[in-house]
Amino acid sequence: MNNPTSDYSRTVRAAAVQISPVLHSQSGTMEKVLKAIEDAAKEGAQLLVFPETFVPYYPYFSFVLPPVLMGKEHLRLYEEAVEVPGPVTVAVSQAAKAHQMVIVLGVNEKDKGSLYNTQLVFDADGSCLLKRRKVTPTYHERMVWGQGDGSGLKVCESAVGRIGALACWEHYNPLARYSLMTQHEQIHCGQFPGSMVGEIFATQTEMSLRHHALESGCFVVNSTGWLTPEQVVEIAPNEGLQKVLKGGCYTSIISPEGVHLCEPVREGEGMAIADLDFSLIIKRKRMMDSVGHYARPDLFQLRTNRSAYAVTSSASPNGMPSEQTSNGAANSSAAFAEASGPLERPLQSTEMPLPVLDNQFFDS
Repeated sequence: MNNPTSDYSRTVRAAAVQISPVLHSQSGTMEKVLKAIEDAAKEGAQLLVFPETFVPYYPYFSFVLPPVLMGKEHLRLYEEAVEVPGPVTVAVSQAAKAHQMVIVLGVNEKDKGSLYNTQLVFDADGSCLLKRRKVTPTYHERMVWGQGDGSGLKVCESAVGRIGALACWEHYNPLARYSLMTQHEQIHCGQFPGSMVGEIFATQTEMSLRHHALESGCFVVNSTGWLTPEQVVEIAPNEGLQKVLKGGCYTSIISPEGVHLCEPVREGEGMAIADLDFSLIIKRKRMMDSVGHYARPDLFQLRTNRSAYAVTSSASPNGMPSEQTSNGAANSSAAFAEASGPLERPLQSTEMPLPVLDNQFFDS
């Protein structure tokens, strides 16, 4: 297969789905995932992006319930959460291979006693290119998920080009975004929960994603979830709280010039579909390449810790650390490969080594 990352004359058909989950049911939500993959395949999609933690469902309950009342719903989510690898990853891997489609899926990952907001990237041959965890859960989410680490801040080479991914308010972390930009992502995949906070959330999401497209000179394919009116009532029986579970949807595809390539989906279920003309990447970057001719590494540099998070270490007889035990962020790779096919190694960072500095630096 020709290397797609060096061909800027190619066109890729991308899709982002706006879709409601089946609350409290991993199997029910997975039926909708597989159906959406089939629908996207009929449209000729080569890339499909799903919403944030879509399987089994985003923890909307944590936004409307006080912590003291969250225990029952938290345990219910844990019971339906996704093991990686496991039946969910096998099913999506098989669907990706069957339809020759790159798929970006958000899941609630269950790892021993903890849950994580995890993004999975499957290549068109069914292999898993990337498993990453949201580095900092936002506000109410910290009562539900653990923290990710820098091992997942990687751009991977796929059948449709160089793909990077972030979840929701990670897009407000300029260092996280720049970390992906330094790896020359060509397609950025965003995931948001949708059905939250009202129109202001959708407006803010649009602003941040269009800015990233312009700043990075890449395409952005973004997917948000959606709750039906019945689901809103189920999650928040209190009428006064129901308004915070409406609006906030912005499923979209954006060019490197910050332009919508199709009409965004802002309400209900639907799919945004557009053709990505890679020549637009060069058109944008010849004017403004944030990690190339427009960068000033003599003034500003980024240092990123890409090691997997470890909670223990053991010492060798000479007293030096000899082994670390990870929280699972990296240790699942071998098992995933065994269950889902060959695990491709994501590309390494192209960031320049830093001189002796004490802090990370980013300035506009």
